Amino acid sequence: MTAFARSEAEFSWGTLVWEIRSVNQRFLEPHFKLPDFMRQHEIAIRDKLRKRLARGKVECSLRFHESVGQQSVQVDQVRLQQINEALQQIKLSGASEGRVDPLALLQFPGVMNSTSADPSEVGKAALSLFDDALAQLIEGRQREGVELAGLIEERLQSIASIVGEIRSKMPQIIENQKANLVERVSQLGVDLDAERLEQEVVLLAQRADVAEELDRLDTHVTEVRRILKEKGPIGRKLDFLMQELNREANTLGSKSVVVATTQSAVELKVLIEQMREQIQNIE
Repeated sequence: MTAFARSEAEFSWGTLVWEIRSVNQRFLEPHFKLPDFMRQHEIAIRDKLRKRLARGKVECSLRFHESVGQQSVQVDQVRLQQINEALQQIKLSGASEGRVDPLALLQFPGVMNSTSADPSEVGKAALSLFDDALAQLIEGRQREGVELAGLIEERLQSIASIVGEIRSKMPQIIENQKANLVERVSQLGVDLDAERLEQEVVLLAQRADVAEELDRLDTHVTEVRRILKEKGPIGRKLDFLMQELNREANTLGSKSVVVATTQSAVELKVLIEQMREQIQNIE
C-alpha cells in the first residue's frame, strides 16, 4: 500500500497542487492538510477515499498558490470611520494627541478586506483534481501489488515443496520409529507380546501422523493463490490465511519426531512470516 501521487493544475486565478502519500496500515486512516477554504469539502474527500481504498495510512495535502493579479485590497470605510471616532473620544478624554500612523490603522481588524478567487470555484476545481491524484495513487498501488503477488507466489511454491517433501518422507519416518521402538524394547529386555507391541506402534504412528496438517497447508496455499487473482480488496482475507498457515506450521512442529521435520516446520514459519509482512502492503 506504499505509494505517492502528485497532481498539479493551473487556472486563471492560481495553481492547485495535490500530494497523496500512502503507507502500510491495517485499516484506512486518512489525514488531511488543507487550506481553510477546503475544510468544508473534507467530508466529500473522505468519502472519495473510502469508496476507492480499504487500507492504509493516507496523507492528503493541498497547496493553493493564488495569482497575484487576482488579489485586490479594499479599505472598509465604515470600519475606518468607527476607529477614527474612537480616537476622537480618546483625545477628548485628555489623552495625548500624538500623530496616528495610517499603516497602524490598516492593521486594525476589519479595516482591510482582500478580494480573491471565488472559494466555491476553487473548491470545485480542487475536488476534481483530487480525483486525478487518487487515480494515480491507486495505479501506483496496483503496480506494487503485481510485484508483491510475484514475491508471494515464490514463497507459496517453497511452502508447497516443503510440504511435498515431508509427505514423501513420513512413511519412512514412521517405519524408522517402529524399528527404534522394537530396538529399545529389545535392549531393555522387556518381554512384550506381539499384540502389545503392535498397539504401541499404532500409538506412535498416531502421535507422529501429520497428514491432516499437510493437507490443510496444501489447501491454504491453494486458497491464497485463488484470492490473489480476485479483484477488489483482498488484504484482510490474506491476513486470515497467514494465521491459519502459521497455526498448521506450529502443529507440525509440535508433532515432529525427527529433527528434519522440525527444521522443515521452522522453514515454513519463516516463509509464512515473510508473506505476512508483504501482505501488509496489499489492499
